[in-house]
Amino acid sequence: MEMRDVLIRPIITEKTSAGLGNELTYAFEVGIAANKIQIERAVAAFYNVEVVSVRTLIVRGKVKRVGRYMGKRSNWKKAYVTLAAGHTLPLYEA
Repeated sequence: MEMRDVLIRPIITEKTSAGLGNELTYAFEVGIAANKIQIERAVAAFYNVEVVSVRTLIVRGKVKRVGRYMGKRSNWKKAYVTLAAGHTLPLYEA
């Protein structure tokens, strides 16, 4: 997998901006087929930081209604990446 298939976008919300209780933890939307090793290597290469741990989860798509028709959004994968002390990502800075 290429890096663009592994890292899709950072997730910047109120919860993730607060650092998830730890200023060294960041959230990313990643490819559904990406594993923890690929995510760690992609973040380390793209942002030039040292990654300590990666936690992943599958976010299930919601069932939505459009008129009388029911549909389902796609499932997607989220990764929480914890960096080593002294490393930060520039995407959360104002």
